[in-house]
Amino acid sequence: MIIGSCLIDLILYEVCSLKEKRQIIKSIIGRIQSRFNVSIAEVDLNDLWQRSQIGFVCVTTSSRHANQIINNVVKFIQNDSRVEIIKTNIEIL
Repeated sequence: MIIGSCLIDLILYEVCSLKEKRQIIKSIIGRIQSRFNVSIAEVDLNDLWQRSQIGFVCVTTSSRHANQIINNVVKFIQNDSRVEIIKTNIEIL
């Protein structure tokens, strides 16, 4: 069993409130859950309205497949114009 995990720090530039931030993050998380077989949540920076940290995990049988899934999710987030990725931390266990 191979576990791939990723933490992504995000900046949301055009957000003016926590309510707006939560709507955007909830939308991104929902779209990722429907397209990819990963467990995902906002894991830190909940009270900052222009920053967020999202974590997601996949379980698979090969490290190559785990890397592929993680890269696809990261690309999906990069293509969302509402957020910018600051930092990505990937671990394969």
